[in-house]
Order: sequence, then structure tokens, then C-alpha cells
Amino acid sequence: MRSVTDQQAFANYQFEIYLAGMADQRPELPYFAAAEWERAFAEKVTAGAHGYVAGAAGAEDTMRENLEAFRRWRIVPRMLRDVGERDTGVELFGRRLDSPLVLCPVGVLEMVDDEADVAVARAARDEGVPMIFSNQASRPMEACARELGGSPHWFQLYWSIKDDLVASFVERAERCRCEAIVVTLDTTMLGWRTRDLDIAYLPFLRGKGIAQYTSDPVFRRIIREEPITLPKDEQPRPTPQALRTLVQLTRAYPDKFVPSLRSGDARAAVQTFTRIYSRPSLTWENLPFLREHTKLPILLKGILHPDDARRAVDEGIDGIVVSNHGGRQVDGATSTIEALPGIAAAVDGRIPIVLDSGVRSGADAFKALALGATAVGIGRPYAYGLAIAGEKGVREVLQNFKADFDLTLGLAGCRSVADIGPESLASAAERVATP
Repeated sequence: MRSVTDQQAFANYQFEIYLAGMADQRPELPYFAAAEWERAFAEKVTAGAHGYVAGAAGAEDTMRENLEAFRRWRIVPRMLRDVGERDTGVELFGRRLDSPLVLCPVGVLEMVDDEADVAVARAARDEGVPMIFSNQASRPMEACARELGGSPHWFQLYWSIKDDLVASFVERAERCRCEAIVVTLDTTMLGWRTRDLDIAYLPFLRGKGIAQYTSDPVFRRIIREEPITLPKDEQPRPTPQALRTLVQLTRAYPDKFVPSLRSGDARAAVQTFTRIYSRPSLTWENLPFLREHTKLPILLKGILHPDDARRAVDEGIDGIVVSNHGGRQVDGATSTIEALPGIAAAVDGRIPIVLDSGVRSGADAFKALALGATAVGIGRPYAYGLAIAGEKGVREVLQNFKADFDLTLGLAGCRSVADIGPESLASAAERVATP
């Protein structure tokens, strides 16, 4: 099945599927609904991978609310409008993109597919969708950048307690031709993630998801210059499970297996990572440091309050990402689509707004744009596609989203993204008030 690359192909994509069915050919991804993708994902991966990717904080109320809040908004189609030709493209940081979709950073993808971030990069390149490299990636950003070539990509930054490591990450991102830096603000500490806690599983402690660190010269210097020595009573006992974990650590480290096993660098890498990866004391006053080290556009990810959005504009930030980390940080937090209208009003079109958390269809993307988003981030769905069918699975998830969005755009009576506005939707309150 060919890649969806031009506007008319979006609408024709479904007919390609139907025509292929005449020859008894089926899509690589066997379902066309995100809930079904998640069910298939659960059958493909380990309990640890499923809990980490599909789970959320606490009782997972925020994750559910992200989905339910989208459903409370309803599209109001308009009739007898010429939608024979449509433009689904958007402008974002000087780039003309053929859809409003962005691939959000998802960490530790090696848990769901051996090629991990590299497979996602190839799919993003083929579909022309910007990819945000995860700070907690399973493959170094350089490997993904080689696959992407000139296709747009950004870098997600977790602000370490070590400013020199922050600077190193940003410098590497620039060399990798990243076009923006996305600072994640809502994960200065890990949320109370009950599925992970139930099975006592955190992938980083097994050397997974730290490829940006182990490939970084500053991080490796920190390991050498600031060694961690555990007291004897805190050192892990040589149980079979402990030995298996040590093997996982050394395989995750980029040196050859035996030298890293002997030197202890692999275990030191994990211990150092857990000590320095995030800065709970991060404030607005730290942001000028980042501006001093890059000329790239800076986005703040995790904004949910209009005052924070307003301050971001005042501080000269180039964009914001309305996000609650997919419900993985604060259980009971507001949904992103609920927060969006107030944030859009505060920003007043001065900087781009990307929304993520809860986007599961092209219709969801339409609703987000109607309420003020400039672009929309996809997270878990593409991770599900990666687990189900590898690179092809990611590509088909993107094709599905783009085709669904294009059809929703036209069937709602809109010719372009510019035609989408608040009048395109009705809220639950408005529907109750209508006689």
C-alpha cells in the first residue's frame, strides 16, 4: 500500500484499502480504532512494557478524562459547501507541513520493537510528519537524524541537574538538524505510576531508555569524574535476577559487552542517570540559560494554565505544548482539551500551540484545532502500531490519522485548516441548552 503523501491521496486512502481487499490483501495494522490497537498491543508486549506505555498515574483518572473530554465536544457539520479540494496543511516554525500532526516523544521504545526510535524515524520521514526525539530514547538522536534526513524533527529535553549536560544535549540536537527544542516541564519527578509499581518495574534501572545519555560525552565524563560507590549493605545481592539485570545493563551500554561488564560503567551509567536526569528546582529563571545555548525555537511542554501560557509568551518562548503527559504525572489533573480554550485565549495567536494527550483520531485533531491548537501530537497510538507491525505499523497509524482528518475536514464543510474554528463545535453544555 503506497504512502499517503499528497492531499487527494488522503481521501483516496480508504478506497485503496477496499480495492486491495478485492485481492484478499489486508493492511499491516489489523484495526482502525485506537482502542483496538491498544488491545492488540497488550497481546504483543511484556507486562512491563504494557504497564509503562499504556498506564498512567494513580487511578488513571486523568488518562480516562483526556479521552472523555474530547467526546464532550461535538462537531457541527455545515452543508452545501464546495469541499472538492481541501488543504490539510499548516505552517509551523517556517515549515509548511501537509498535515497538523506531530509525533510526540515516547521513551523506551525498545520495549516494544527492536528497531525502536529508528523505525519511527523512517515512518515519520515517509509520511512527512515531524518527529520529536525522546530524551528517554532507546537509540541516540544521531541514529534517528540519519534516517530522517531533511524531514522535520525536534528534540525533547528533560532538564538535568547538570547544566553542562543540558548544553551538550542541545548542541547535539543542533548538529542533528533538529528544528526546535521541547522542554518537558511536568516530569521533574516521576508520577505515582501504579501499574509500574505493581510489578516493581522501571525500565531505566535496567539500562533501557537512556541512549541519549550513554552516547553523550558530557554524561560519560560525569560517570568518570563523579563515581558512585554504594555501601556494602546497599549493593545488590548476586541473585539470578540481579545477574540477569546486570546483563541487560551491559547490553544497553554502547561499549563492548565484556569491557563494560568488567569496568562497571553500565551500572554506573544507570546510577548516574537516576541521580541527575531531572531538576525539581527548575523555574522560569533557568530558561535564559537555554536561550544562551541555542538559537532554535523553544517550546514549553506541560502547560495547562492560562497564566503559564501568558508568561511563556512574555518570556519570549517560541511555542507551547498543552499536555498532561498522557495522564502519567498528576492523577486528577485537567484534560488538555478542557484546558485548551483558556490557553488559546491567553496566547491570542502570538505563538504556536501544540496539543497532546488524548488524541485518538482525526476527529480529535479537528476538535483541537477548532479550539485553538496549531498542531496536534500523537503519542501512544504510534507506539501501539510499532509493537503490532513495526515500522509499517507506525506508518499505517499516521496514514489512518491523516486520512481520517482530511475526511472529517471535508465532511464538516471546511476546505482548509483555516476554516476550522470554535463555531465548528458544540459543547455538552451548549447541547443541553439548545431547545
